[in-house]
Amino acid sequence: MPDSHVLARLARFRVFLGFVFGALVWWWSTPTPQSVCVGAAVATIGEAMRVWAAGHLHKSREVTASGPYRWFPHPLYLGSSVIGVGLAIAAGSGVVALLIGLYLVVALTIAARSEEAHLRRRFGDRYDRYRSGEVDTTRRFSWARVSANHEHRALIGFLLAVGLLALKAARNV
Repeated sequence: MPDSHVLARLARFRVFLGFVFGALVWWWSTPTPQSVCVGAAVATIGEAMRVWAAGHLHKSREVTASGPYRWFPHPLYLGSSVIGVGLAIAAGSGVVALLIGLYLVVALTIAARSEEAHLRRRFGDRYDRYRSGEVDTTRRFSWARVSANHEHRALIGFLLAVGLLALKAARNV
């Protein structure tokens, strides 16, 4: 396995790769109005998961066990994965579904490993206790934390992706 510095670089590179894969997804997609509606509904669940997680998190400042972090170690990535499934449905193409799946598996695995390495360096034993379920840092959901965690960027990307697929579907009708 690559060291944490290599993982960190690859994790940052995933955003650029996301744009490249996004262009390929749009190019190879064959959306219909129905596939866009169903896919958008699924992707909305993923975005809701991301918002819920972002509202419980102080990124890189502490570990938390509240909200979805009680059940999932990486709920932001889980939400992104559900968004990816929704976009694959919206795109209406098996090739696109495989492309999205490949991107998600590679990019999110690298991101999760990089993040875990960072959190272990930053929080040491406290992070390991959190992962084993021993830390009980609970807090209420906060829209201010959603904003501070820049979740609006994911929302804009989600809306843009669904909008572009909807435009392509309307053009194909």
